[in-house]
Amino acid sequence: MVFKRLLGSLGVGAPTVDTVLDPAPVLPGGALTGQVHLKGGQADFDIEHITLELVARVEAEHEDGESEGVVVFDRFTVGGGFRLGTEEPRSLPFQVTLPWETPITELYGQPLGIVLGVRTEVAVAGAKDKGDLDQLTVTALPVQEAVLEAFGQLGFGFKSADLEYGHIAGTGQQLPFYQEIELVPAPQYAHQVNEIELTFLAGPGGLEVVLEADKRGGLFTSGHDAVSRFSVGHHDVRDWAAEVEGWVRQLVEHHAAYGARSAYGHGTPYTDHGHHDPHGHGGHHHDGHRDDHRAGPGVGTAVAAGAAGLAVGVVGGMVAAEVVDEVGDFFEGDEEEEDEG
Repeated sequence: MVFKRLLGSLGVGAPTVDTVLDPAPVLPGGALTGQVHLKGGQADFDIEHITLELVARVEAEHEDGESEGVVVFDRFTVGGGFRLGTEEPRSLPFQVTLPWETPITELYGQPLGIVLGVRTEVAVAGAKDKGDLDQLTVTALPVQEAVLEAFGQLGFGFKSADLEYGHIAGTGQQLPFYQEIELVPAPQYAHQVNEIELTFLAGPGGLEVVLEADKRGGLFTSGHDAVSRFSVGHHDVRDWAAEVEGWVRQLVEHHAAYGARSAYGHGTPYTDHGHHDPHGHGGHHHDGHRDDHRAGPGVGTAVAAGAAGLAVGVVGGMVAAEVVDEVGDFFEGDEEEEDEG
């Protein structure tokens, strides 16, 4: 076992730590399990606490453009209050529950380019050191898979995914950021929209699906955005392809109506339902519409790993290579910063 040394504030001769996450797939709202392996240093140390931080690479838009940063979106204390003897090995198993809104990092085993990590913080004698950083892989909930697969069956393609700092106004969003999955429109919609951005806001009772259409600007009109949102339960059985096609049609129709209005946000109780911009750049608000229509017991679309659909768009060699490079840079860079500290 290779232990990653705690440097910086704890100095040479301090205990070492290595956190190992269990390889089983982790779901949003599900259990993350693993073990924290400690090895004592050159003297006895009192371990005050061991804390796991969930971190994400997030984009923020502001007046000067875009920037990226690391956001801690949850913390769990998994141990502490004991003395670790000289060179004593000790392993602490843990189980923590991920937030429901934890972004998904892969679809059918294909990376989406989202970078999440679990950082281990050990506090000894009043000093804290973040000594280990592990990549966190989160796979989609069954209902998320069903929705994404339906888009794929309708001819939509995967373009990219990212995490945006800020809140979608009017929702019960809990985390300080949200995930956007950008989809290339199916041919039948290509003349109406540039792309559709999809956001899942999951919770214990189900999830809200937020769709944003980026309208193509015509010769005499500038492009504009419109938002629709839909609620689904975790165990809903629907003909997902038909359901999602209805969502897209409604979004496109809403889109056209939205563009025709002279003033935004009238005629619906769900006004101001777009991206709230915490940095105040060009803050436009989206007038959202929520559809709580539930289809009757449908035929439920089968979702099989590796099935044709959105996953195909992620498999391209260039995309996969770039994603791997980004992940590597994120974790190497983070550890270099800590080592220098």
